[in-house]
Amino acid sequence: MAPIKDILFLLLTGGLAAYLCWYFYQRYSQHKALYNLYYLMGFAVLLVSGLLLIFLGLGILASPYVLTVASLIPLGISMGLAEEYFPAWKKYFKWFALIGFLAIAVTSIGGMDSLKKIAVPLLHGVAGLVIFLGPFLAKGAPKGFWWVGIGGLLIGLGGIALAFISVGAQLLFFSPEFVMLILTPLLFLMAGAFTLGFIKKG
Repeated sequence: MAPIKDILFLLLTGGLAAYLCWYFYQRYSQHKALYNLYYLMGFAVLLVSGLLLIFLGLGILASPYVLTVASLIPLGISMGLAEEYFPAWKKYFKWFALIGFLAIAVTSIGGMDSLKKIAVPLLHGVAGLVIFLGPFLAKGAPKGFWWVGIGGLLIGLGGIALAFISVGAQLLFFSPEFVMLILTPLLFLMAGAFTLGFIKKG
């Protein structure tokens, strides 16, 4: 089981993720908009990942299966943004997301470390960039939606740092020890920023 400090942050993160799952389910029930399902997928995976980290510890992050499934968090949120605010290129981004997810799954589970070093940081980097910049560029977005971009910045940094560690490398000063130290507070801050941004949509 994870340390007490990590459990506390993971519980707080899980609470926010559960609220957002309920929020987007309600919105989908009302409007049947596909982007709400993408958002829901991302936060449902965040919720489940947080529970697994609580009961199994941070060591499960080394699992290729966990790495693969966790990539659905940034993919779900970025696909939701593309679907809702950038219809002109949403089709191309969905293809990128599908190919990227399959690449991560095949290279991680298949032990193809050389290709994995390309696939994982590339997918997390692009998805994180979409989540970071999308809310600032989106036309018609509600005031305060930029908080989603802050969440995107945090998920991008954390995801890329974990991606480098998973392939035996280090990103700048993000050593494995440092990433493990800041990971759970980072997840909580990320979830908080997403919550602040998305509830602005009302």
